[in-house]
Parts: sequence; structure tokens; C-alpha cells
Amino acid sequence: QVQLVESGGGLVQAGGSLRLSCAASGSTFSSYAMGWFRRAPGKEREFVAAISWSAGSTYYAPSVKGRFTISKDNAKNTVFLQMNSLKPEDTAVYYCAAERWVTAQRMAVIPDGSIDYWGQGTQVTVSS
Repeated sequence: QVQLVESGGGLVQAGGSLRLSCAASGSTFSSYAMGWFRRAPGKEREFVAAISWSAGSTYYAPSVKGRFTISKDNAKNTVFLQMNSLKPEDTAVYYCAAERWVTAQRMAVIPDGSIDYWGQGTQVTVSS
């Protein structure tokens, strides 16, 4: 079975950095797109960034482009989200997700119910 486990969340001051990890297991993931999403209190789920496992193509939400970087380590089946210049509005629970046969860009618009796999999330809190 496919499992996604996020880690790396925590409390940081505005302007600081965090690196999130998503450890994936249970598949080769060669046909998958992997994405990061977030949900802040009282808000809808928001797409953050995505990467295709095989090609490495990336796509970012405008709100994080230039500050966040998504990357992967194929040998370790791990996807990362490097978050720099963090702002209080970045505070949210961050989730890793995986979907077969879609592009990184499509992860930005695909319905939640259509995504194959989700991690349990990791809390990111940015203080002022």
C-alpha cells in the first residue's frame, strides 16, 4: 500500500525557513505527480507546489513562487519543500499528496477527492 509521511514542520519567525519532507513508500512512483497542499484555519485547501516524479517538472502557486522550492530524491522516494522568507500567512497544516497519470500543473486544480493518496499533514506556524 502507498504511504505518505510528512515531517519537518514547526514554529519559525517571519523571514525564516523550514524544509518539509514527504517520505513515500509502496510504489515506484514513476508515473506519479507529487504535490504539497496547505490548509489554514477557516480557509479552503490551497495548492502550494507539485513535481512530476519521473520528469521533475515543477509548478508553483503564485503566492509561494520565488520563496518555496519543491524537489525530490528518487533514491529515497522523498519529496521536499524548501520554504524560505516565510510569512505569517504561510501558517497552515501542510499535506503531501500523490496522484497517478497527471502533470504537476494539474495538481493545482484537481479536486481533493480525485487525488489518490494523502499524508497526515505537518503543522507550520510562522510568527511575526
